[in-house]
Parts: sequence; C-alpha cells; structure tokens
Amino acid sequence: MTNDNNHINDTVRNEVVDSNFLEVIVQQIRSQDIYNTYRNWSDGLILRPYIVSKKKKREISVEGEVDPLTIGRIITFYRAVAACIENETGLLAQVIVDLNHEGFGWVLVFSGHLLLVVKSLRDAHRFGFESLEKITEEGENLVQKGIDLARLFPEVGRL
Repeated sequence: MTNDNNHINDTVRNEVVDSNFLEVIVQQIRSQDIYNTYRNWSDGLILRPYIVSKKKKREISVEGEVDPLTIGRIITFYRAVAACIENETGLLAQVIVDLNHEGFGWVLVFSGHLLLVVKSLRDAHRFGFESLEKITEEGENLVQKGIDLARLFPEVGRL
C-alpha cells in the first residue's frame, strides 16, 4: 500500500494537471520500471520529484557530481518531449544528454539529421519545476517547437 506522505519533498500536493505531456512522462517512467515499483503509485506521486520549489533549489548543493536520480529525471523529461514529437509527426526522435561533473551541458532531441530541440543545461543538480503547470508549459513549448521544425523540414528528419 502506498502512502501519499512518502515522497521526495513537500512542495506539491498529490494532484495531477490534465496534461498529455505529464501522462507521457509518467508512461516513460513506468516503461523503465523493471521492478514494478511504480505500479501502484499515483501519477502525482510519480511526478513529485520533478517539483522543486525555489527554496528547495537553494538548499541543493551544486558541488560534486549530479545525482543519478536527477540525471534520470532530466533524461525522462526530454524523452517525453521526443515521444510527443514522434506521436505528432511520425518521425523517430532520439535524445542525447551530455552533462559534465559540474552540472553543465546540453540536451539534443533529433530526428534523422534534424535537430528538433537544443537546450543548454545549467545547475543540473537543481533540475525541477515550481509546479505541474510549469513542467507542462515548458514541455509543451519544447514539443511545439520541435513539431514546427519537423513540419518545416520533414525530409531532413527522415534522413
């Protein structure tokens, strides 16, 4: 039995915004869950680690290596962006994340020879969003930009 009080931080209530993008993030997380850890978890509980208040971000040290769970959240977020672009355009989208030990780097979402999303990362240690609405807004903006590029240059995306 899952307890909704068992979570990473106290920055979000157990609510889920009606968002296709958030559903895709949850699908991405569950698809990688080989031990069925998240099988009985609510979507809100699964998304909680993505919600990090400004206060909580200030408390997270940027010294040392980026936590592997944080790297996983970054990769899953951008895989959700790629999946949404794929669903809309029919082009196969891939994700590359390159982070250095200080938490700086970049993310590429590409299809064929076409870069659909290019995003610089800073302070990856503190990756997160203020609310579910903010993660939805950011994700949907990236998806829309990727879709626009894919529709503008479909032949490059098929190479």
